[in-house]
Amino acid sequence: MTQTRTPSRIKPVSRLSARQLIFAQVLRVPLGIGVLVLAVTFSPLTYWWASWLAGPWNDPSGEVLIVLVAESTGGEFLGRSSYWRAVYAVLAWRQGAAGRVLISGGSPGAPLAGQMRNFLVHSGVPAERIETDLNSRSTRESALQCAARLRGMTGTKVLLTSDYHMHRAVRCFRAAGLDVAPRPIPDARKQYMQIEERWSVFLSLVKETAKIVYYRLRGWM
Repeated sequence: MTQTRTPSRIKPVSRLSARQLIFAQVLRVPLGIGVLVLAVTFSPLTYWWASWLAGPWNDPSGEVLIVLVAESTGGEFLGRSSYWRAVYAVLAWRQGAAGRVLISGGSPGAPLAGQMRNFLVHSGVPAERIETDLNSRSTRESALQCAARLRGMTGTKVLLTSDYHMHRAVRCFRAAGLDVAPRPIPDARKQYMQIEERWSVFLSLVKETAKIVYYRLRGWM
């Protein structure tokens, strides 16, 4: 007579195995952080990211050069991104990129466009060739203000801003009805060359990408 064996019950996971599973899950967090630290610090991740946001790298010329301000130091001096945009605006002027300059950004209480205008004038750009827009506190407002000022004007409008900002800026201007030729400057890519600045660049790129998503959701670009 054959004896029928009853299947043995599946043994429950031991307490030790459950602890090991929890430990493995917890261990993923520092491992992920470690991979991110290595990628940001020692790989060209931020350089590639900034280059993608900049788009095609060329130096177009036109009738007017639109320069967007960034930040200030909180006083009478330009912040780093605003400073580099001002420097490259001067270089573009000297190369004959445009016959007029329109600087946009800031507010009456924080006249960044006025500060940048002073920089350009002291660098040799004729004051009578520079216009300022002091009423725009965002990229969208700059796009709307510049579109209103330049509507009906013939010729190419060249947009100068930081590499990481160009993707959002050029699309925002075009959505506002002003076709512009992008002229990005090496801002994030310049900071990338200093290894101690790469985390600052990474955080700026994360912030800018979040703004791109927000602008898309609002239909502003």
